[in-house]
Amino acid sequence: MSFEEIYVAGRWRRGAGALRESINPADGSVVAVHGTAGIADVEEAVEAGRRAAADPAWRDMMPHLRARLLHRIGDAIEADADGIAALQTADTGKTLAETRGLALSAAGTFRYMAAALETMDDVLTTPRGPNLTLSVHEPIGVVGAITPWNSPIASDAQKLAPALAAGNAVLLKPAEWTSLVSLRLARIVEGAGLPPGLLSVLPGDGAVVGDAIVRHRQIGKIAFTGGTVTGRRIAAAAAQKLMPISLELGGKSPTIVMADADIDRAIAGILYGVFSSTGQSCIAGTRLFVHRSIFDSFVAQLVARTQALRVGPGTDPATQVAPLVAFAHRDSVAGHVERAVAAGAEILTGGGRPVGEGYAGGAYYAPTILTGVTNDAAICQQEVFGPVLVALPFDDVDSLVETANDSVYGLACGIWTRDFPAAYALARRIEAGTVWINTYKQFSISTPFGGMKESGLGREKGRDGIRQYMNQKSIYVGMDPAPLRWA
Repeated sequence: MSFEEIYVAGRWRRGAGALRESINPADGSVVAVHGTAGIADVEEAVEAGRRAAADPAWRDMMPHLRARLLHRIGDAIEADADGIAALQTADTGKTLAETRGLALSAAGTFRYMAAALETMDDVLTTPRGPNLTLSVHEPIGVVGAITPWNSPIASDAQKLAPALAAGNAVLLKPAEWTSLVSLRLARIVEGAGLPPGLLSVLPGDGAVVGDAIVRHRQIGKIAFTGGTVTGRRIAAAAAQKLMPISLELGGKSPTIVMADADIDRAIAGILYGVFSSTGQSCIAGTRLFVHRSIFDSFVAQLVARTQALRVGPGTDPATQVAPLVAFAHRDSVAGHVERAVAAGAEILTGGGRPVGEGYAGGAYYAPTILTGVTNDAAICQQEVFGPVLVALPFDDVDSLVETANDSVYGLACGIWTRDFPAAYALARRIEAGTVWINTYKQFSISTPFGGMKESGLGREKGRDGIRQYMNQKSIYVGMDPAPLRWA
C-alpha cells in the first residue's frame, strides 16, 4: 500500500483535507491512501492558476508550440498505458482491456486537440462599413473540471486537453472513489513540461472541494460530468456568477430492435452496450424495445447469451463483467432491482450477486434482465448505473417514438434494423444527443458528444471543443481617415 500526495499549484503535498483510502472492489483490499484538498488548497490553486495563465510565456505561446506540449503529454500517456491500466483496474475494478483502452483514448484526445489547435483559425468577418472586422478567441483564464469515477483518465483528458489547448489553467477535481489515476496523470503532465500552476489535481468531497471550485469568483467556466442532481446544483451556482458551464449528465438510453434486424449483430451490440463497464456508463442502453413479432424469441436468445457472460475480477483476461466500483454502489444497484421486483417486474436472469468461489469478497452483481413492466415504471425512468436491462415490446414506430422519448433524459439511443432510410428517419425523431445505428457505444474524439433534456448542456469533443474553453471577442479597426460624422 502506498501514500499518494495531491498536486496543488505545481507542488506535491498531503493536502488540507482528510486522508482517503482507495478500495479495490474486486476483493475489498486497500490499494492506496491519498490526501485530499481543503478550501485553502483550492484558494492557492486558483491564485497560482490565475498567475500562470496570465504569464506571457503561456498566454502568448504560439499555437504550434502549445500543440507540441500536448503531443508530448499524449506520447507520455501512451508510454505508461500499461501502468495506468493496472492502477485504474485496482482503483475502479474495470477490466484491464477497458482501462488500457481508456488510457489510449486519453492519449489520442491530447493528440487530436493538438492537431485541432494547430489548424484552428480565427475569422476575418465581412465588412459592413469602413472597418476591418475580426472575430478572435481568447482563453477564459482559470477553469474547473469535475470528472466522474466510471472512466477517470479518458474523462480527465476530454476536459484537460482542450482547456490547456485554449490557453487556460485548470483545476481538476476527480471523483472521490477514483482519484489515483488523475494524480498519476498530473505526474505525466508535469513530466511533459507543463509550466507550474497551470494544473492542480484536487481530490476530495464534492460538497467541499467541488463546491469551492464552482463558486470561486476567479473560476471562469466549469466542465462537469456526473449525476443530474449535482449538475443542477452546479447550474444554479453558475447562474449566480453568469458563468458558462458544460454538463454531461445521466441517461436512460433506449435501444430499439426492429423486426428486420440482424439478430446476432443486435444481440452482440446490446450485450456490449449495457453490460460492458458493468453497466456503469451514462450511455448504457438500459431500456430495450423489441418489435412484438420477435420479442419472445429475441429476448430468449439475449437471456441465454447474457448467462454466458463471464463475471470476474478485472485482472482476469477472460472477464467480461467486472465488479462494480464500490460496495455501496453495488448495494444501490441491488436496491433498484429489488424495488422493481416488488412493483411487479419479472427477473429473466441475474437479479443478485453471483454465487461461487471468489465473488464473496468483491462488489459483484450478476448481469440482469427484467421484463413485465411498462415504461412508466421506476426501473425504466431512473438511472441505475449498473448491469441491469429492462426489455419491453412495441407494436408500431409512432408509439415507439413516444415511449422512447418519454424520459427526462436524452443522452443516447441505439437502433437495429436492415432498413437504413427507416433507421435514419427514426434517429431524427429520437430525443438524444447521440444515436447509433447497427452499432453501440462507439466514440470518436472528432465527433461532438453531449445530451438533451436532463442529460446535460453543451458539447465536448470535436474541432470546436477548444472553443468551449475560450471567450469570443470582436475587434473593429477603423480604416476611414475621416473622423466619425457626428459632432
